[in-house]
Amino acid sequence: MSLLDDVRTPKDLRALSKRQLVLLADEIRSFLVTKVSRTGGHLGPNLGVVELTLGLHRVFDSPNDPIIFDTGHQSYVHKIVTGRRDGFDELRQSGGLSGYPSRAESEHDWVENSHASTSLSWGEGLAKGFKLRGEDRTVVVVVGDGALTGGMAWEALNNIAIHEDLKIVIVVNDNGRSYTPTVGGLAKHLAHLRTDKRYERTLSFIKRRVTGLPLMGQTLYDLLHGVKTGVKDIVAPQGMFSDLGIKYTGPIDGHDITAVISHLEAARSYGGPVIVHAMTRKGKGFRAAEENEEDQFHAVGKINEFTGEPLSASVQATWSDAFAEAMVQIGRRRTDVVAITAAMLNPTGLGRFAAAFPDRTFDVGIAEQHAVVSAAGLAAAGLHPVVALYATFVNRAFDQVLMDAGLHEKGVTFALDRAGITGTDGASHNGMWDISLLGLVPGLEIAAPRDQLRLVDALDRAVTVDDRPTVVRYSKERLPDVLPAVTQHGSGRDQVDILRLDQEPEVLVVGHGQFAGIGMEVAARLSRQGISTTVADPLWCVPVSPELVALARGHRLVVSIEDNLLQGGLGERLRGVLAAAADGAEVPVMAFGIQQEFLAHGSRDEVLSRLGLDAREIARQVLERALGLEGSVGDDLVEQGAEELDLPGTGATTQQ
Repeated sequence: MSLLDDVRTPKDLRALSKRQLVLLADEIRSFLVTKVSRTGGHLGPNLGVVELTLGLHRVFDSPNDPIIFDTGHQSYVHKIVTGRRDGFDELRQSGGLSGYPSRAESEHDWVENSHASTSLSWGEGLAKGFKLRGEDRTVVVVVGDGALTGGMAWEALNNIAIHEDLKIVIVVNDNGRSYTPTVGGLAKHLAHLRTDKRYERTLSFIKRRVTGLPLMGQTLYDLLHGVKTGVKDIVAPQGMFSDLGIKYTGPIDGHDITAVISHLEAARSYGGPVIVHAMTRKGKGFRAAEENEEDQFHAVGKINEFTGEPLSASVQATWSDAFAEAMVQIGRRRTDVVAITAAMLNPTGLGRFAAAFPDRTFDVGIAEQHAVVSAAGLAAAGLHPVVALYATFVNRAFDQVLMDAGLHEKGVTFALDRAGITGTDGASHNGMWDISLLGLVPGLEIAAPRDQLRLVDALDRAVTVDDRPTVVRYSKERLPDVLPAVTQHGSGRDQVDILRLDQEPEVLVVGHGQFAGIGMEVAARLSRQGISTTVADPLWCVPVSPELVALARGHRLVVSIEDNLLQGGLGERLRGVLAAAADGAEVPVMAFGIQQEFLAHGSRDEVLSRLGLDAREIARQVLERALGLEGSVGDDLVEQGAEELDLPGTGATTQQ
């Protein structure tokens, strides 16, 4: 029987010797490689924190002592130790284990927001709360060097330093990387601490000389060891941390279980804020991950557990690939176009632009707010910046989009990858708020392309707009086939592509972005029941195109389908414009989108199906509305051939 079989709770670790913990770490790494290679997930980060996590649960009493992970994608080892090992066969699958901490899964998970740089604020608040309640508990925060590039982390550190008796231990998991190598002044400072040998050499010299003295040698060394902070300040200055007033220990080898436990025990005993600086290696123990230059297997799909090669038979082009290609072409034509990323150069597709134009590419670290304001400054200097972010992360910089880019009327383009439902990473990673939030910014324009050709069109226009922010949003999925228009209404920003036009159409189906394909499927299903349609795709959907409004007024019913919240979404906007028409001739709008709730993880298709955002369910709802039915489709309709539609009897996610 393996050691891993005997570990079901953190208390089980305390019965193991240091040697057994080393063996257990090896077993956990083998387990992770085997399981994550079959499901996909964040492999590299977890391979790097095995000893660190074992040490944390050995020393601290979770859940009484909260352990908070920033961002949480390195919590797999924590899940194993806290009794969730059996769930890894369904990691990140619908109904299975979350890829991040989850309060629904375990009392050991305190914080599940998987956006970076928030953990120190959580920790400070918890520690202050426990102190005020008179509870003797220590809060542990595990924060990566990448997350420390976020300004919010330093706001928290500034406040933590105020309270000398705040029982909080900050473990800096320093692997020199976030997704890619950590950038900026902090990275240079940490690199200096990692590589400066003078401190250890000095202590070794003192130990050799003093302990060799007769009678009093060891006693003298013990006394001198007490001044090692002073030695450290002389030969390897810790100014950044000491100036904050926070005790610092390290750097230590984060893969040396003995060192990890020793330093954590000392930090726990201190009784005030302590930073434990642990150096780790992302992907440790899996050669393919260690040698991966791009991101050391930060996140993988299904792979060969021995070679690390992807198991998919073919690699399909994604929206990110299309964006990458388009940016390089724009960069060749426009020397004023620059690119900004927030620690996600390759995931957003900017790696190719950076390779071609290194002097025009800026990675600012996990600092979305800074990225936006810096972009506004670049625009004020006469350049046109393209800020590439995941859609879920632009939420963090809404104020800067509003007050810096928007208020100042700066030509900044935001390329929002992973817009809409992303699925497997859970609630915090769905890019479902961007249209509702960014649509509040006066003058801002949003495009949602349906295919690669329209993505290129949107970007080409966006970089010419210099008096307002522009947004281009797109999915994380594979690129859909090109969907040609049969005709167009209007031109330029107001152009609306007509993808289908029946004779004497009754229903206008507006498919926004990649949902244009679903709109075509809905129209086909309605057509089989004798309902004629027009399918329209407005590339630039915010503000609402007057051409789309005019088109809608020529139909009995409008159906809007979007990969965004219903509240503040495109369907709601179109309904409002139609309702405000001067002649009062309101056209009813059925809006299909995402309800205002946090969505459980699962594949994109599974989540969309649960929401009723598939062609079959939308067609059923529209059919009922068009035929004046209530409830579910009746038996008479089924007898007339509606079974061809394969219509279910469940409710859809709509606003009418």
